[in-house]
Amino acid sequence: MTLNQNRHSRRSIRLRGYDYSQQGAYFVTICTRDSMSVFDNAANRTVAEQCWLAIPDHFPTIELDIWVVMPNHVHGILIVTNQGRGYAEAGRPQSRQRLL
Repeated sequence: MTLNQNRHSRRSIRLRGYDYSQQGAYFVTICTRDSMSVFDNAANRTVAEQCWLAIPDHFPTIELDIWVVMPNHVHGILIVTNQGRGYAEAGRPQSRQRLL
């Protein structure tokens, strides 16, 4: 798939050469196609929430921190660990809470 530069003109904010698979907390935003407001529907929002909460089931070295589902995107913090589920750093909350 080729990228249409006229439509996709945002520059990447990723750090060149940075290994995003290393341990750390990462703020992510997942947008809907064409910025459609699909999560303002309660059933669609529930599916998005369930999928977000299932991420650690598919990727054992990922933990979830705070997150929120907006009408056309999802914001959240993913924590990459080497230990997998149950690993806790001192002072870091072990919540899987939705931001209200």
